[in-house]
Amino acid sequence: MSRRPFTAVLAANTISIAGSSLTLIGVPWFVLQTTGSAGRAGVVAFCATLPIIVAALVGGPVIDRLGRRRVSVASDVICGLAVGAIPLLHHSGVLEFWMLCALMALGGLVHTPGLTARSVLLPNLAEHAGTTVARAASLYDAVSRGARMIGAALAGVLIAAFGAETVLLLDAVTFGASALLVFALLRGVPAAEPQRGGEKVSFAVYRAELAEGWTFLTRSRLLLGITLMVMTTNGLDQGWSSVLLPVHARDALGGATSMGLLVALFGGCALLGALLYGVWGERFPRRIVFAAAFLASGGTRYAVAAVTDTTLPLAVTMALAGLGAGMLNPILSTVMYEQVPERLRSRVSGVTTAGCELAMPVGGLAAGLLVDGFGVAHALLVFGGVYLLTTLAPLVFPAWRAMERGDALSRTERSPLPGSTREESSPHPSAR
Repeated sequence: MSRRPFTAVLAANTISIAGSSLTLIGVPWFVLQTTGSAGRAGVVAFCATLPIIVAALVGGPVIDRLGRRRVSVASDVICGLAVGAIPLLHHSGVLEFWMLCALMALGGLVHTPGLTARSVLLPNLAEHAGTTVARAASLYDAVSRGARMIGAALAGVLIAAFGAETVLLLDAVTFGASALLVFALLRGVPAAEPQRGGEKVSFAVYRAELAEGWTFLTRSRLLLGITLMVMTTNGLDQGWSSVLLPVHARDALGGATSMGLLVALFGGCALLGALLYGVWGERFPRRIVFAAAFLASGGTRYAVAAVTDTTLPLAVTMALAGLGAGMLNPILSTVMYEQVPERLRSRVSGVTTAGCELAMPVGGLAAGLLVDGFGVAHALLVFGGVYLLTTLAPLVFPAWRAMERGDALSRTERSPLPGSTREESSPHPSAR
């Protein structure tokens, strides 16, 4: 057994996500500083997230063919070049708004395949490290949350001290560091190398592999329900992070530093929530924990922000919301790893990611238009109300009860996929 590959992926993801947190705050603030328009901030968010859907939709078979290590490295290198070009072009005086949108679109196109390539390695790396998938997923999410916390706090301070351009340059450096870690330390790991089937590479084979992922997803009511729910909440959260919180921070909370501290507080408590779930979470029913955590982390942020213009009430709300949010991904990751066979993991992960991110472009754009048309308070209340209704799904629909069956699949999930030539294989549940 060796912990080095697992540690390398954790470190690379930490560095990459910390850098992405810099961009999460730096780009909206850059747009607000240079244009003063919430609508344009929404347009940039739309351009950054629309290609994510395309990449996730078609990327699963590509990741398997090219190799998870290669895809992760290429993703980080291209993202670093794209985000680093923004401040350099602006400093040279040639950056146009369409160029900013194009560079953000390029980063969005390649970023998701890199994240997917690292995440689908987790069960294999956990086995080699001698730990369970549930604990590995909790640790993976915990360090991701911690990275977001550090990145957000650093972004707020750096923007206030040096400007948004410095934040974007630092993000480019973090992508390069992540690429080097994966390139050097995952060499020779079989699951990270190209996974080639017996068929000759062709469009028909690629289409069949892509269809396998979609078919598996649509035949699992639980996975489909999760995808639809997270699709809606991701769209709302994109509006929150790219438009609503930056505008509220600019108008009422004192600027980028307050925004960075709020996001860092949320991330820090989410880190704590992920760690707590890793230690004690498996003792409690997954569906109940999941529903309660989502209710705590969802609409409350929007409602409090809509009715207060001071930082303290929102900070308390963000802390409680972070605790709940930290428990969500470990549960979802464990369910996914248990229910999807290893050889289909990249394909199913790709299509679920595409589905989960389908509403993100609309969320950022809608938030910008609502703020310009009706004001930030009304936009926050609308988004918060939709969020609350969405998070009731696990308590209302019977399909969500299948979250508790960690060691068994439904008959539909066990049956062979139509037209599939794969061998029958069932997921390997994590040790209890």
